[in-house]
Formats: sequence, C-alpha cells, structure tokens
Amino acid sequence: MTANSSPSKCSRPSLGAGQRRSSSYLREHQQYRPPSNRPDNHFGIDTVVEDLGTTSITPPQQQTYTQISHFNGIPSPENPPRIVESGLNHELSHTNCAPKPGQRTNRLIATIFYKSNNPRLSNAFPSPQKAPSPVPADSDVPSTDLAAAVAPSSTIENFPLEPPTEASEPEPLDHVYGSYVSPLCITSFLHLMGSFPVPPGSPEPTSSHRCLDDPTHPLVVELVLSPAPAPDYLSLDDLRRHELIYRFEREWNVDVALQPDTLWRRHPRLVVFDMDSTLITQEVIDLLAATITEPADLAGRVANITHRAMLGELEFDAAFRERVALLKGLPETIFENLRPVLKVTNGVKPLLRALKRLGVKTAVLSGGFLPLTKWLAGELGIDYAHANEVVIEDGKLTGEVKGIIVGKERKRDLLVEIAEKEGFSLDQVVAVGDGANDLLMMEKAGLGVAWNAKPRVQMEAGARLNGETILELLYLFGFTREEIELLTA
Repeated sequence: MTANSSPSKCSRPSLGAGQRRSSSYLREHQQYRPPSNRPDNHFGIDTVVEDLGTTSITPPQQQTYTQISHFNGIPSPENPPRIVESGLNHELSHTNCAPKPGQRTNRLIATIFYKSNNPRLSNAFPSPQKAPSPVPADSDVPSTDLAAAVAPSSTIENFPLEPPTEASEPEPLDHVYGSYVSPLCITSFLHLMGSFPVPPGSPEPTSSHRCLDDPTHPLVVELVLSPAPAPDYLSLDDLRRHELIYRFEREWNVDVALQPDTLWRRHPRLVVFDMDSTLITQEVIDLLAATITEPADLAGRVANITHRAMLGELEFDAAFRERVALLKGLPETIFENLRPVLKVTNGVKPLLRALKRLGVKTAVLSGGFLPLTKWLAGELGIDYAHANEVVIEDGKLTGEVKGIIVGKERKRDLLVEIAEKEGFSLDQVVAVGDGANDLLMMEKAGLGVAWNAKPRVQMEAGARLNGETILELLYLFGFTREEIELLTA
C-alpha cells in the first residue's frame, strides 16, 4: 500500500531534496528547530511561508484549507518539551521529579487554606462586629466606624498624630478576586516567595500547584516550590513567622502552612492530640466547676484561671493545682455524669478512622482528668491516653493531684516515650493542640499543628488550622478531598 492510498499514515523519511524544507536532514527528520526569540503563539511571515511548504494558493472560490499540524520537536531548555496530538496535550516537566544522582531534594511545600468560616470585612465598610469608633464633637462624620481615608475631624488641631489602627490593616483582596484561593492569590504568593534568596548554585526556581479539594473554587491549594529559600539566610521557623507571610495571610484571608518536602510529611507514624478544646470543644475543669453552686462565682473564677493558663500568662502546673483545690468535695461520680456532656470536635471521628486505616498510631495527652480522658480514648479508638489523677477519699475529690501533673514538660516527655516505645523517630510524629501547655510537645514533634488555637500558639506552631473541621489535618499530609473521602468512608 502506498503512502498516498493511506492518508492516516506518515510517509517514510527520504533523502529526496523535494521532500525537505531545509538543507539539513537531521534538522528535517528529527524535527528539531533552533530556539526562537518569537513569543509563544506568535507566527511571523517567515514561519507562515515555511510551514506552508508546497501548498498552493488558489482563488477564494476554489480555496481548500490544509490542516497544519503542531510541531513536535526535540525538547531543549529554551523550548520546554510539550506533546500536542489529537486527544493529547502533555507537558514533560521535571518540576517534581527525583533529583539527579548525588543530589538531594530541596523542595518546600506550602499548603494554603482559605478561611471560609472567618470572612474579613473590607476596611471601606463599617464593621458590625466592633463597637462604634469615638468621634470628636466637632466632626461632621456620622458616629459609626470610619471608612478608609475618612478624616476623624474637620478641625486640624484634632487630627491624630498617628494613623488609626484600621489604616495599617491590609485591604482584604479576597473580596475583589474571589472568596477562595484564587489564581491571583497563588500568583501573589509566588511573587512573595520569589523575593527570598535561594542557595547559591541552585537551578532556576520552579513551582507547581494542586487544588486539593476543588479545581474551580479551591479552599485548599498545595504549592511545591523548588528550591526552598536558603536556610542560612532564613530558617524555616523564621520564614513561617515572616512579616511578608503574615501580611499575605491577612490580605487574602488564608493560613499558610510551610513544610519541607520529606517522606514523613506524607507518611507520619504517630499523631498526638491535646484533649480539651482540641478533641472536644470544652474545657473539662470548667464543666466540673459549673456543677458547684456555692460559691456562686466559682465557675467564673475557674474559667478565668483556665483562660489565662492557656494563653501562657500563668504557669500551668500551679494554675491546675489551684483549680483542682476549688473542686474539693465533688463526688467521684461527677466524671461519669459528664460523659454525655462532652462534645467531640467536628471531624475527629472520621479523622481517627482515616489514621487507623493508614496504620498511624494515636495518643491523647491531656492536662485534664484521667477518668474522662481514658473513657474518651476508648470511645474513639485512640491507642494511648495520659492525664492527671486526682485524689479521691470517701467517694469525694480531696482537691489534690496524684503524681506528676501532665503539663507542658510532661506532655513533651510522654510524646518522646511513646515514639521510642513504638520505634518511631520524632520526625514521624505530629502533635495537635490549642494551648500554651501544648507548645513543648508541638516543638518536639516533626510537625506541630495549632488547632483554632490561642494567639501565642498560632504564632509558635509549625502550622495552623482555623477551619470548621479537624479533618483538614489530612490536607497537610498531601491528601486530596477524593482520597480523604475514601479513607473516611
């Protein structure tokens, strides 16, 4: 069968000059073209004439159009490799490929979470969440929050020497470009990261992204940046706290979690949880205090001590002993009575089910009380449970604590003990908490995650989750929504 009788097949290469467009056989039949300075998708007159080849130009009434196929040439650094055929459009990129022999991976993973449950209001509009701003008596501005660029007074003597606090707050760009992780949000982040120097001798920086939950309006996007910023210029801890990162998060209403691209990021072996305000939504000691009616202000006093301890304003051990002393006289049955009252945090049960399917060990290290912690761990299928033991005599709490208090140092030590017992390195451990007494165990773990945490914990933790479900923890491991649904089914 000849080539003319089978139009679907290409003719065999030939040395015939009539079938060549150039004087080079290699250039013709390996289909290589030298680098061009023309912009992509721009075809000048030379290109048009060359590609037409022997095509004849006929009058309009007789003209037939000849399909000109895309060029599939040999890739070069100047011309990134791309395969374009009918039904196929594939770019041969080495962005996420294994490094060359003798080299090590130097990639940074940035997971961007849009805070959909905490939308920010534009500075240009009054905020209903704040009390009205005080306005001088001589002002002609209504007594409400002042809009951006509006003077607080019409008298020059009453102008403030410093701009109002609101003026330093960046304008929420998600109002303009979309209430999700928009393409411009990603572009802005890449531009920001491009301002940090990379290690000397590194190749040109590259990046790629994955929408982990939705390709159209994603709320979670994972970016791979290669190479990571030079660690001798800026450590990872300093990068996480960098002012530019913080401003970016405020502008786009997102949280950014930065992690090195390591094996254990994708395959942790132990996840350790705090209990109060993490696995459950309440503080158990506050629930206990609320059961005492005399004195009337006891519950408020205990809650205030709890709050200050979680902020790090009080030493946890001393604060805990002080609160337990206030509970003297409660019946030991109070722990059983509180079981139905405990509210498990949204997403905890499917998260633990997914971790168990992945073969990940789990532990709860609580600064609360062992009877409730041990019971909850059994209900949720958690492997290890540690908490404080209170002294009980004649069926009542004495107001004293038995043994070492599970404070910040004890939580850290227990995390290390469990990891050693299971044979895991600390790089394989993830710690999740919300209070200042969780900071040491979060620092010791390979990744510390602040879950809807106090301000100091948000600043110190390696990653922050401020969503509606703790199941989002799986996004930090690189799982997609589809994979999470399979794990939790």
